This record gives sequence, C-alpha cells and structure tokens, in this order.
Amino acid sequence: MSRPAQITGVQRGRLALRSGVMIYVGVLVVLPLAALVQHGLADGLLGLWRAAVTPVALQALELTLWTAALMAVINAVMGTLTAWALVRYEFPGRGLLSALVDLPFAIPTLVTGVMLVILLGPQSPLGGWLAAQGMPIAFAPPAIVLALLFITVPFVVRAVEPVLLEQDPAEEEAARTLGAGTWTVFRRILLPPILPALLSGTIRSFARALGELGSVIVVSGNIPYRTLTAPIYIFGEIESGQPQTAAAVSVVLLALALVLAFAARGIEHATGVHNG
Repeated sequence: MSRPAQITGVQRGRLALRSGVMIYVGVLVVLPLAALVQHGLADGLLGLWRAAVTPVALQALELTLWTAALMAVINAVMGTLTAWALVRYEFPGRGLLSALVDLPFAIPTLVTGVMLVILLGPQSPLGGWLAAQGMPIAFAPPAIVLALLFITVPFVVRAVEPVLLEQDPAEEEAARTLGAGTWTVFRRILLPPILPALLSGTIRSFARALGELGSVIVVSGNIPYRTLTAPIYIFGEIESGQPQTAAAVSVVLLALALVLAFAARGIEHATGVHNG
C-alpha cells in the first residue's frame, strides 16, 4: 500500500493563509450580518413585515428606492458618456477629469452633504433663487438624488472604461465612413460589448445608494413622509430606543443589497467582465 502524501510546508502555509482569511472575513462580515438577521427576524417574518409596512417605514423605503433608481438611470447615461469621452478623446484637462471621477471615493459622504447644502441651500444665492422659483433643491428629494449621484460617480465610469479601452476605434471609424451617425455607431458598435459592464456598474451604484446615510442626512431635511429615507429612518429608530424595528427594516435593505450584488456578480461572471 502506498503511503499518503505528506503535506509540505508550502501546502501548510497556503492552508493557514486560507483559514486565516476565512476567519477574518467571517468575523468582520458574516458574524455582524448573522446578528442583524437574527435580531431582525426575532419576531418572525410576520414581525418583519409589520415593521417594514408601517406608514413611515414604507414611505421611507419607497423614497429610497425611487431616488436610487432615478440616480441609477442618470448614472448609467452620464457615466457611459464620461467613460467614452475619457477613452476616445484627447482634450485639455482630461487627466484632471479622470482624477475627479474617483474623488467621491476619497471624500467623506458627510462632507458631500455639507458641500451640497452650501451650494444649493436656501441661504445660498443659487439655492435661494431656485426656492423662490418654486424649485427648492436642498431639503427636498432633488437634493437626495444629487447626493446619490455624487457618491456613485465612479461606479459606471470605471466599469465601462476598461471595456472601451479594449475596443478597436477602427470599427467606429469604418461605420462613420459608411455613413453611420453617432447614435448608430454607439448603438450597434459600442453598446453590445459594454452592456454587461454598464449593467454591472449601474446595479452596483443602485445597491450603494440604498444604504447611503452620511450625505443624505444633511441634504434631505429628514422630514417624515417627505424626505425621510430608509437609512435615516433606521438611524432614528436606533436613537429612539427601537432597535428591533431598525433591525427589521435593515434586513429588508440587506436583502435588496445582496440580491443586487449577486446579480452584478452573475453578469460579470457570465460575460467575463472584471469590475473592481
């Protein structure tokens, strides 16, 4: 009988590394998630449902969903155009524009909210003028959408940009030579290869927007039934000594975020897109 192969030092090192990483991720991610789900479902699915469909909570969830969805649509269009401009055109300030795309990752979201209030608040010249015209921005849903757009700028741009870099510009030039317009070139030549990356980046930006608190809590005004989003509602419930309700609504957001994350991952895996 042959003797079983002995585990080498390299194999032991790899096993230790994998085990250490799994423990690290488990402690930092899995345990908190499990605790949240356990607490949110302490009263069962019926208790979760009752907490999520109270008038204030339901309105907060609806506001969160439609503002995030509107942001995602705008981000999909403008993010793709931005990536196209960065890849296909040389112009003064191109490097600066590329750096500015990543800036939202470096700025605390609370600072984002402060910047928007300074620019568009009722005490600012522009914000005051818009309010006088019946179009208030700050402490209204438009400010929420703007805040979400700011913090999610990089998602679509950085997802689409590397795919565009791999495309041969000669195909676009050939189509234009044959008389195709800009829209036709984009729809028939560029859109098919970038669509998986575009969908992935858009889904990830939508998922990110669902949990945004820092910037929105500054610009929204946090008015129940008007500008109270789900993350701010959860924060308020914690401050009010209602962790059970906060956990229940958090589980709803968590479930949505997980579904979106797996959807984006599935698109990337099925199409070979690598989105960091």
